[in-house]
Amino acid sequence: MMHVVRKSTLLMLFVAVAGLQISAARADLPANIAAKVETYKKKLVDWAAHPTIVKAVKDANAAGGPLPGMNNGKWDALADNDPQVLGILSTPASKLVIQWEGDKGINKLFVRDEKGNMVAGSSKSLLYNAAARPPVKEAMKGKPWNANEIKPDPTTQIKSVHVSAPVMDGGKVIGVIHTAVTAE
Repeated sequence: MMHVVRKSTLLMLFVAVAGLQISAARADLPANIAAKVETYKKKLVDWAAHPTIVKAVKDANAAGGPLPGMNNGKWDALADNDPQVLGILSTPASKLVIQWEGDKGINKLFVRDEKGNMVAGSSKSLLYNAAARPPVKEAMKGKPWNANEIKPDPTTQIKSVHVSAPVMDGGKVIGVIHTAVTAE
């Protein structure tokens, strides 16, 4: 009996220590960056509710994406000035995104449909479809989301925190708006 107690005590101690190591390894945001991230989460919720953004996402969802048949490989092969890229970047939703991205607290801003396909942006994104990425996956669950670490953004290479919010229509998640909050 004493032997069993010791094993279970050792197991609980091991689990507690492992938990502390995981918590210590997780990057927590500095208070000033955390406050900035919360501000942008609220902005993203407001921006996601803009009628122009909601309409663009609804239209993209109805059409099977702004560029039906597009995938990440094809997208990557397109030049920044390709008519298909410019077609997305010249929409009313992209014009709003460009205006909002003038806010120097962020360094990119993209809108995606329910499948993670790019709907609007100020520039060509690295990925046409980002469905597997946390900013899209997490916001598609219906709540604003942010990463808990500062790292160089893959698109801009600026140290940032990824933040996203769902685009909603009638209480249903129909897409995502996401950004990189500058942490420098």
